[in-house]
Amino acid sequence: MVSVASPAGPAPVAAVASSPCVLVIDDERQSAALLADLLRARFGYRVEVARSGEDGLARAGELRPDLILLDVLMPGLDGFEVCMRLRRQRDFVATPIVLVTALEAKEDRVRGLEAGADDFLSKPIAQAELFARVRSLLRVKSLYDEVSRQRSELARWSALLERRVDEKLAEIERLARLKRFFSPRLAARLLGDARDDPLASHRREVSVLFADLRGFTAFAEHHDADTVMQVLREFHATMGELIFRFDGTLERFTGDGMMVFFNDPDPVADHARQAVRLGLAMVRASGGLLARWGATSLGLAVGIDKGVATLGAIGFESRVDYAAIGRVTNVAARLCAEARAGEVLLAEEVWNDLDGEGLVAMAELLVLKGFAQPIACRRLRDAASPARR
Repeated sequence: MVSVASPAGPAPVAAVASSPCVLVIDDERQSAALLADLLRARFGYRVEVARSGEDGLARAGELRPDLILLDVLMPGLDGFEVCMRLRRQRDFVATPIVLVTALEAKEDRVRGLEAGADDFLSKPIAQAELFARVRSLLRVKSLYDEVSRQRSELARWSALLERRVDEKLAEIERLARLKRFFSPRLAARLLGDARDDPLASHRREVSVLFADLRGFTAFAEHHDADTVMQVLREFHATMGELIFRFDGTLERFTGDGMMVFFNDPDPVADHARQAVRLGLAMVRASGGLLARWGATSLGLAVGIDKGVATLGAIGFESRVDYAAIGRVTNVAARLCAEARAGEVLLAEEVWNDLDGEGLVAMAELLVLKGFAQPIACRRLRDAASPARR
């Protein structure tokens, strides 16, 4: 039985919803009720009572109390056994457990500490000691709970940060892939688009442009490697800027040549007209480059066709290109091969889309390599300074 050795302390504190929960485990009804009344009256704590060791274990599992006052001498499971069983459970590793005992022998205290007790209250219990120990242990428990909460919050934020870093790295990697083929502006917009991966295979009508520097093989034979590479770098930089300006998709550079297509992965209004405008701009820009290089033997030839192609990423893991495959690419390549330096050679279907452009072009039929039927086409002569109607 628990007895109280001193009169009641200061005035009681009103209970609040967030008050700590204290579980009293004592087989004697009067003793348990007295402890509960004292803590409720003094601090306003929520106090629950269990009247056996077995009941105490069950109630502890239900309540998850902030502190346990555990009588040692009880029938069945005594306080030492209950304390050991609680400490084996993860939920009670840090819950303060105070053994209430009349045992004063040193070995009993050692046994209690080995069982996992945090503190002891000796019978008869003094109110001041009871209040001081309970308040001190609950303060420690509150600090532990706050640290645990902060640790959980930190772990959550760490996981969130790790996920966002992974997402950002994947975004950067995807943006780098897209920038290999598309303008930086278009690549950035595609990255934020919720549509399917633009590199996946699909079919679409496109306009395809091939361009090639005529006479470059002979030029390379008569100049050193550094000069040739410098010329190519400047040529590619100038042409690349024009391609992106006209919203073209660069399929590849092939030394002194290149392939560009329009209307994929982003729709381009009047894509055939846009391809012709790019072709004319490329011829004009190349004229300025050739004059600066003193390469009068060179000249840019362009071929353009329009049609349906299969598009998407091709290659293998270590090397991927974005390609347009189909008859339209073959025709455009053959037209480029037939075009003269400074000339843009168009398929008739492309020419028909240029109504209103004010360009004059010669019409003719060409038998292109690999095609049984002649191809109707138009030659834009003197494209650097096109004649007007």
